[in-house]
Amino acid sequence: MSFNRLLRFVPKGDDSKVLIGEPVDSQVDVGAAVRKGEDVEVNVYSGTSVLDAGSPTGNKATIGRILSPVTAQEAGTIRCIGLNYKKHAEEAKMSIPEIPTLFLKPATALADPYPAPTLIPKHTIESDSADYESELAIVIGKDCKNVSEQDALDYVLGYTASNDISSRASQFAQTQWCYSKGFDGSCPIGPVLVSKEVVGDNVGGLRLRGLKNGKVVQESSLTDLIFSVQQIVSFLSQGTTLPKGTVIITGTPAGVGFARNPKELLHDGDEFVVEILPHIGSLYNVMKNEQ
Repeated sequence: MSFNRLLRFVPKGDDSKVLIGEPVDSQVDVGAAVRKGEDVEVNVYSGTSVLDAGSPTGNKATIGRILSPVTAQEAGTIRCIGLNYKKHAEEAKMSIPEIPTLFLKPATALADPYPAPTLIPKHTIESDSADYESELAIVIGKDCKNVSEQDALDYVLGYTASNDISSRASQFAQTQWCYSKGFDGSCPIGPVLVSKEVVGDNVGGLRLRGLKNGKVVQESSLTDLIFSVQQIVSFLSQGTTLPKGTVIITGTPAGVGFARNPKELLHDGDEFVVEILPHIGSLYNVMKNEQ
């Protein structure tokens, strides 16, 4: 299966369908265009999943709603790497890890980009501690176990953007992070899945930004990663099968809200954008207090 940028979406005018395809305009930032209310035309593929997208059908459709590139069922347990940017470790006043720090999010944390709302769980609202973490996400393309760093990219299908929504009050009250980062909808991903062939071996050539209500709060080249994509995939696969469809989020750069002065936390109505350029584009999330 060959592709450049795949997305999963509901077409305009037919909420009963979920389609897979590639944007007709190879350069369009799909997330930004949809947020602006622009029509984005897609070449529809024959498959029903980015994991088996099939081939172009010759049909076109306009995006009505962007969905996460993989479903929660396909993703399963989400693997998350903490403290994986040098400057983020510095701002958190923590030492550089010698091996990747792993925590997990349940499949129920996976969420769609805007226009789906990104919820702040109601039991965390009083603590005023909802925070963002802009991240590159890896999607595994075939079952993966005990792979070497040299072979790791053979198992990668592609890359997308993610936002590791976190409750800092819950996080700092415990010694592990699964609870505070695992709430429903706390891992929106999208807008498109970019193939590893498009990115090539130069993941460090990607540039990541996080913008809160239009203000740049995170900005980093992926050269600041402590552990590379190859190192992460190989490490996580030792003794453990990473099934096809597994999502791995790779850590966040400096600039998270709780570490800023004054703090830049998330509230009802805030817009947060994870932008990864070139290729991936912008993951838009609009925050909403859970009722």
